[in-house]
Amino acid sequence: MSPSWRKPAGMLAILALIVLWCGIIASASTTVGGWHWLAQLGFYAVAGIIWIAPLKPLLRWMETGRWR
Repeated sequence: MSPSWRKPAGMLAILALIVLWCGIIASASTTVGGWHWLAQLGFYAVAGIIWIAPLKPLLRWMETGRWR
């Protein structure tokens, strides 16, 4: 059984997703910084969970080669 190229490609895609998401959230920090602390807490809690959503299909593709 030969190693698959999908796993290294998928790991790079995950790292790119994390860097992109961090950049988006960091760029919003000037706006979010003026909010009430409870609103900030909610925003960052939701933003910290949302980035996980695209990982399931990506991990499935890494293992099986199919998106669905």
